[in-house]
Amino acid sequence: MMNLCWPDLEMTVTETLLTINSTHLNREVTYTLLLPNEFAGTEPLNLLLLNDGQEAENLQLADTLQDLYNANRIKPTAIVAINCGDERIQEYGVAGHPDFKKRGSKADLYTKFIIEELLPDIRNQLGMGVFGTVAFAGFSLGGLSALDIAWNNPDVFNMVGVFSGSLWWRSKDLGKGYTDDDRIMHRIIRESKIKPNLKFWLQTGTKDETVDRNRNGIIDAIDDTIDLIKELQAKGYTRDDITYIEMVGGEHNVATWAKAMPKFLVKAFGK
Repeated sequence: MMNLCWPDLEMTVTETLLTINSTHLNREVTYTLLLPNEFAGTEPLNLLLLNDGQEAENLQLADTLQDLYNANRIKPTAIVAINCGDERIQEYGVAGHPDFKKRGSKADLYTKFIIEELLPDIRNQLGMGVFGTVAFAGFSLGGLSALDIAWNNPDVFNMVGVFSGSLWWRSKDLGKGYTDDDRIMHRIIRESKIKPNLKFWLQTGTKDETVDRNRNGIIDAIDDTIDLIKELQAKGYTRDDITYIEMVGGEHNVATWAKAMPKFLVKAFGK
């Protein structure tokens, strides 16, 4: 357990590289814990889990956090940047619903790792049983994974962030009778009998891709995200629950997501 002290001083960000042996994934998982090392402690620390944590340095995550703290724009937040494994394409996805190429076959095990192994380890590391806002975010396929895990665990998470999410994730190949109803996450939300108490933050870039399967002049990444928002609204979510950022010129890469990150952090944990 870390010895955390929260004096009333200017906050600076510290980074600690940690590992956990996962029984569910049958491998060692590395993650970076980013913490404000000074905190007045008058309210619970917030928590963000972040898929593809190996990109933390390229995302300039520590610098972004420091800038936001210096500007007094966000509340104290612990970020757990989880490195992906060699089987990323199998561990990320939608639990219990592999795509048409059987990718995502271990997404259910990744969910169990997050809920049953990682979160208890984080609570032990920080010596905290209760957090304030708890969010899960990710990029591309990692964004789909974060959305799926948060949707199915609303007792754990309050918010989800999806950067250029792989919302195309589908059960049928385009050339084999595909329709938009074959998009897996859209279908899960539409058919769900529950309405989780969640907030949603979604981002796309106008240059995320060039594919336009229905030839309507809008790239699929944007179409799929807008359609997901429509599914959420049909479940009863309002504009207060959903934030959508469409970045002009934004691409499907870390540089774009780094620019979007401060917007998400302020929305999730802002003062």
